[in-house]
Amino acid sequence: MGRGRVELKRIENKINRQVTFAKRRNGLLKKAYELSVLCDSEVALIIFSSRGKLYEFCSGSSMAETLERYKSFSNCASEAAQPSNQTQSKYLEYLELKAKVDAFERSQRKFLGEDLRGLGIEDLQQLENQLDLSLKQIKSTKTQYMLDQLSGLQEKEQMLLETNRALRTKLEETSAEILLRSSWEARGRNDSYNGQEAHSQGFVSECNNPSQIGYNITAHDNTNTGSSAQIDHGFIHGWML
Repeated sequence: MGRGRVELKRIENKINRQVTFAKRRNGLLKKAYELSVLCDSEVALIIFSSRGKLYEFCSGSSMAETLERYKSFSNCASEAAQPSNQTQSKYLEYLELKAKVDAFERSQRKFLGEDLRGLGIEDLQQLENQLDLSLKQIKSTKTQYMLDQLSGLQEKEQMLLETNRALRTKLEETSAEILLRSSWEARGRNDSYNGQEAHSQGFVSECNNPSQIGYNITAHDNTNTGSSAQIDHGFIHGWML
């Protein structure tokens, strides 16, 4: 029974996808090696896994020299092929930018605790150190921000205290001025009342003094004395009957 044709689409099962990647990667690297040996050709192969791990093969002395040779070949193309070369350059630039974006996204997922399978102890330790450093920087920034806020609040508190002291001093001065004015007004009312009372007492004393209202008490006493004398002598006037 022949092997069925494999449908080319993304494998949803993560374990199956990793197994398939490992098998086909090894097969591709083997084919590249065989091609370079059998045909005496210079082959360069670059593979990035879904986790961002790099796999490469180069039949030359180094991958950098092979890539440099590729770039120089592209730059030395004929003028007729210049548009296609520009397109190829733009495409390579796009691939580089896309690789950087993918690397950033993978790094972000790692920081979030995702896609950690396949990482070794050293990779996990390095990731933990980066997270600790980031956490320290965040705490330091937060502490500095809180200290700045505290300093601002203390300055506002000092301003409010100074304003409160100024208002209290002004209130005390105003209260003292009101008390002094009230004392002056009370003293003026007392002086006016004492003057009126003295005038009234002088009027009453004049009314109680008979010598000042035209009444002659001496004459009255003399009259009484004369009447007594007449009665004593046995002579009574007719108006006395």
